[in-house]
Amino acid sequence: MSKLKIVTIGGGSSYTPELVEGFIKRADDLNIGEIFFVDIEEGKEKLEIVGNMARRMVKASGLDWKISYTTNRKEALKDADYVTTQLRVGHLDSRILDERIPLKYGMIGQETNGAGGIFKALRTIPVILDIIEDMKELCPNAWLINFTNPANMITEAAIKYDGWKKTLGLCNIPISITTDINQIMGLDKFSNELFFKFAGLNHFNYHKVWDKEGNEITDYLIEKIYHPDSKVKLKGVKNIKEYPYFYEQIKDLQALPCSYHRYYYITEQMLKDELEEFKENKTRAESVKQTEAELFELYKDENLDYKPEQLEKRGGAYYSDVACETIASIENDKRKQMVVCTLNNGAIADLPYDSVVEISSIITSHGAETLTWGKFSPSIRGLVQLMKSMEEFVVEAAIKGDYNKLLQAFIMNPLITSGDSCKSMLDEMLVANEKHLPQFKDIIELIKNK
Repeated sequence: MSKLKIVTIGGGSSYTPELVEGFIKRADDLNIGEIFFVDIEEGKEKLEIVGNMARRMVKASGLDWKISYTTNRKEALKDADYVTTQLRVGHLDSRILDERIPLKYGMIGQETNGAGGIFKALRTIPVILDIIEDMKELCPNAWLINFTNPANMITEAAIKYDGWKKTLGLCNIPISITTDINQIMGLDKFSNELFFKFAGLNHFNYHKVWDKEGNEITDYLIEKIYHPDSKVKLKGVKNIKEYPYFYEQIKDLQALPCSYHRYYYITEQMLKDELEEFKENKTRAESVKQTEAELFELYKDENLDYKPEQLEKRGGAYYSDVACETIASIENDKRKQMVVCTLNNGAIADLPYDSVVEISSIITSHGAETLTWGKFSPSIRGLVQLMKSMEEFVVEAAIKGDYNKLLQAFIMNPLITSGDSCKSMLDEMLVANEKHLPQFKDIIELIKNK
């Protein structure tokens, strides 16, 4: 069997040691010959630091994998079998803008939700499509495994607009949820005793749960977790405050929400908390930037040959388990059930057949076979349809540089208050991101010259 070549674009990320650990843990499943890390010239120093640490980790594990790194993407992509993407266009400085500008206007500032999530998509989608163009030339049979947010929109752009069918989008939220619920039920966090089914969009999914006797326990878990008298607390996501939902509303969903739904269901509380942090210059992005700087100081240590515990502060728990297990399942036709962003193919009856959704699927050598969810309850259906429509406008705006489509997406988004402030915020964010949005060059010039 020929050895695998895996390319990671955005290889200078602080997450990379976790990805390397995930591959090392699956050395028996993956016949890896080379892992090639790629980044841009601006990230060269971090790439070298992380690349050298990856070499130490592999060596300490007794493996003979070749670890390479470069700022020449085409050099790396030649004959790749799997291409993983974990890039951040504009680095954390752009994320700070994504959070601070909306908060200045009194609206949610968040990496993947609201205006911030839209602008992250605008910056990222053209870069992903450029990567795919290189893949068509240099590794036409490779799988694209995307972990870059917002994963749903990026996956939709890759599959529907650039025709790269061998694309899967990934997120660690579903596995975080399953480990939480397993522990609440007194099971090992990685137990397979419960059956989970997820459906929706990335960072906007819902789930139902069954026990091993075949009984649905979704309502039981709603009572156990969300009843006002409950003492049970989900661990949740590190970057989201776990304010309580309204029990009556969650009960009516007929499904369990994810942590990110707090931005939509209890916006007032989430915004109040963000505004307090904003006033003290303590937004999540600024906190992450400090954590990342500390991590890279650790990574420079020539004696460090394992993933440090401090990486957990960065967020993204179980990232490597999701990314590496997906690759292992494709490579070995393991038919593992996982939650991925892929074509709906009728799994969610309330969304278009050819739309990209986040859905429980069986991962085979030919990709994802989606599990049928059916229809959402009315309390979920309308909001998911609105969010999907908004995503479609964002993707089209990102590809075509269409200001009208972008404004439409802003007005549709539930976290953006429509009106003069909405348009002013949109224009300010376009100008602030000018360097990374060449597709909007003409409209940005018009805004600047008003």
